[in-house]
Amino acid sequence: MKYLCLVYSEESKLHDLPDSPDDAECMAYAETLQRSGHLLAAEPLESVKTATTVRIRAGKLSVTDGPFAETKEQLAGFYLIDAQDLDEAIQLAARIPPARVGSIEVRPVRALNV
Repeated sequence: MKYLCLVYSEESKLHDLPDSPDDAECMAYAETLQRSGHLLAAEPLESVKTATTVRIRAGKLSVTDGPFAETKEQLAGFYLIDAQDLDEAIQLAARIPPARVGSIEVRPVRALNV
């Protein structure tokens, strides 16, 4: 089953805390997941300052700069994994390095029948 592990952290603190992971550590973990057959995709995201939010209301397009909501933590990246069940997905997510300074949201991917 596919699970999306969303990496959240306070962008201003992501790389400044004593337990902050560096890119090399994150890449090493992604390579570990890939070798074990669990990794489907993983990418860091650019700064939340580069985000654009798109909405359609009453048939009209609205485009705004920034994320959709004011929050303390921002989406920093993701890992798309293949796990047997939620328990295994949680165990894999717990080893994602930014979990030490932020949080990892684990969500099952819903299949679309198209």
